[in-house]
Amino acid sequence: MILERLKEMNLLYVEDDEDTLQASKIILEDYVKTLFIARDGQEALEIFEKQKIDLILTDILMPKLNGIEMIKVIRQKHPNLPIIITTAHTETQYLLDAIHLKVDRYILKPIVLEDLFGAFEKVILPSLQAQTIQDQKLLINAISTFVGGKKIEIIRYLLQNIDEDFIFHGSYESIMETLNVSKPTVVKTFKQLIETGLVTKIRNKIYRLHPDITSS
Repeated sequence: MILERLKEMNLLYVEDDEDTLQASKIILEDYVKTLFIARDGQEALEIFEKQKIDLILTDILMPKLNGIEMIKVIRQKHPNLPIIITTAHTETQYLLDAIHLKVDRYILKPIVLEDLFGAFEKVILPSLQAQTIQDQKLLINAISTFVGGKKIEIIRYLLQNIDEDFIFHGSYESIMETLNVSKPTVVKTFKQLIETGLVTKIRNKIYRLHPDITSS
């Protein structure tokens, strides 16, 4: 689950040591959606302003702008962005500054793969838990909207006629004939399903059900 979530994230990796950068880059680019590379804090901020960044892994001591100063700038606008720093044993004072800036995790250099992914797990887990809560709210909202009557029969019909990708290829007419319901009822039900996020219209007469509705 953690690795799946990591695959959906854009990671900004900030490191000025070329050997460390290249060694880590080979590993990181296989596990994230997009890997952005910066060799100092100033370059990192320029990338950050132009790209959607979900996670930052940064060194502390770098030319032009060090990691602490870079984090100060980012924290002003993005206080909850997950940030992991890489640090040497001799950088104690910088580490204290990082703690003050509410950096999420730190790992010691040289980077050990187990420590790196352990840090990733710690910072990603809260977002997964938040998504679970959001999904639960989604189902609660759906239940409150569709309790009873023909609407539940329509939802049940959809669930019984989706493929392995949760795609419904049927038509309003097939629902009307099978369930003996009016077109306005079908149209209204689909509209409410779309508004609550439980159904997404892919194209004409093709709809995708939210995966979590199948477990309700």
